[in-house]
Amino acid sequence: MDFLISVILAFLKRNPVAKNEANKHAKRGWKKRGRAFSFSNTVLLIALLFLFVPLFVIIFYSFNASKGSHFTGVSLVWYEELFLKSGRLWMSLFYSAVVALVSAILSTVLGSLAAIGNSWYKFFGRSYIQSVSFLPMVLPEVIMGVSLLIFLSGIHMDLGLGTIIIAHTTFCLPFVYLMVSARVDEFDYSIIEASHDLGANETQTLFKVIIPAIMPGIMSGFMMSVTMSIEDFVITSLVNGNVETLPIYVYNMIRHGVSPVINALSFVLILLIGGLAVLLRKSLKGFAAAH
Repeated sequence: MDFLISVILAFLKRNPVAKNEANKHAKRGWKKRGRAFSFSNTVLLIALLFLFVPLFVIIFYSFNASKGSHFTGVSLVWYEELFLKSGRLWMSLFYSAVVALVSAILSTVLGSLAAIGNSWYKFFGRSYIQSVSFLPMVLPEVIMGVSLLIFLSGIHMDLGLGTIIIAHTTFCLPFVYLMVSARVDEFDYSIIEASHDLGANETQTLFKVIIPAIMPGIMSGFMMSVTMSIEDFVITSLVNGNVETLPIYVYNMIRHGVSPVINALSFVLILLIGGLAVLLRKSLKGFAAAH
């Protein structure tokens, strides 16, 4: 799903015609012609319900006083257990956060530089690199995980936190590359020529002109990498060794029955991620407007 969304967004951003004024007027006119309860609106409503109703169910049962599916009263007992009696859970969340941040930073740096270099410079094998870079997106996670496990075992690397970071960087990098490439394709090359005319060298142009201009794409790739890293289970379970990240902890827990503590943790994460998304959206809008 993340791959499909990223591909659609990237190709929409690549289309410069969609941004002209004529298309905007046509879009407004089409919206005025649309009916209040058209087929597309109905499908959209069903899709939104399918996506968000489970979240509200989780939030609802996080306040349930009992463990079962029958609601017996409002209680904060599971939040108390979450914050005061779940040391192993918080440790797994800490490992997930470390892996997500480190792998997202590495994949963002490497993917952004690869997108810039592959878009602006001509060299032998450029088209092949563009094709091969998308392989981790389309390959099943099991194949990716097994291939990484074989490679890491072949170089006699002990499985643990480091191998998880390497694996997550590997499958997050193509997504960053795709999103930054979509931004780079819209870049005005005359700005680079102007910076060179003003005496800037390649390094100054990169850090003071190019990177600020494509920063929204870089931040979008970073956030997608963080999200994908936190939620990954299949690849992590193959290269984790004895390190227990949050998805692996949840999986081990639900094998013995679903605990309402997971519901409470889900609600806390929804609040944190939602607040972070709102803040980033506002900051990116301001940054894009300023540049």
